[in-house]
Amino acid sequence: MESLDKKPLVILTGPTAVGKTKASIGLAKAIDGEIISADSMQVYKYMDIGSAKIRPEEMEGIPHFLVDELHPMEEFHVVRFQQMAKNALEGIYARRHIPIVVGGTGFYIQALLYDIDFTENDGDPSYRRALEEEARVRGARTLHDRLRETDPKAAEQIHENNVKRVIRALEFCHQTGRRISEHNEQERQKESPYRFVYFVLNDRRERLYERIDRRVDQMVEEGLVNEVAALQKMGCTRDMVSMQGLGYKEILAYLEGEHSLEEAVYRLKRDTRHFAKRQITWFKRERKVVWMNKDEYGYDEEKILQDMIRYVRGELG
Repeated sequence: MESLDKKPLVILTGPTAVGKTKASIGLAKAIDGEIISADSMQVYKYMDIGSAKIRPEEMEGIPHFLVDELHPMEEFHVVRFQQMAKNALEGIYARRHIPIVVGGTGFYIQALLYDIDFTENDGDPSYRRALEEEARVRGARTLHDRLRETDPKAAEQIHENNVKRVIRALEFCHQTGRRISEHNEQERQKESPYRFVYFVLNDRRERLYERIDRRVDQMVEEGLVNEVAALQKMGCTRDMVSMQGLGYKEILAYLEGEHSLEEAVYRLKRDTRHFAKRQITWFKRERKVVWMNKDEYGYDEEKILQDMIRYVRGELG
């Protein structure tokens, strides 16, 4: 058991569409918890369908933070997540409740759990602008290829469409002469300031992929195209962080005439399956993780919940 001097923290994560939302509500009700979303898209207002955002009636009175807090025009990145999540933690601890971090963005969870230092400095603005211009003129892949030469591990972890993170990694190397992947790995070795339990809810890949395909079809039926069209009308463009999320960039490309709706849906299902695979790979690298494999419980959600409750009470008291 971790030192009782540390504050308690529960993490419930797993690949997209595995069923984290329902499990998190049951856990929060059982342990007097409040939920902090670790999702890069649910933080945005007006982006409900494509982000599979929890509905108010599904919250069952459990307070949720980092949901519907930013306008789609605003940037959201790991440093801002850290700041907002820490503010939420302070309030939850003041109320003597247990914070439960729920979501599938492993990088965000890691940053909060180990208080990773992403200290920004002014750097070289001209270098950053040159990289931004290169991405604009020659495409995102050009920068990603350069990162692959400079820092292969970082290139493996950062998607080529995430231009801001690619630029940040190149900038870090330019400024310090060190690879950002090595810096992040050193930060990961730090001891967590929290007394935590880290659950990963998982399922067999074929069943997970079936759930993903059904979810995408449901999103389209519920009006995903209209949601993206409304955001487009609001002034949201593909270079914004909010519009680079799964479900938004594919439908936006359809609305801009790049391909058919059928092709957009196909790409969304394919890319979401690839994303789920990358999520699982990420969680397998994490330390002190408790895997909750749904098939091992015969898909009995109540058994899974009761096991999580027992584990939390045993570890956190």
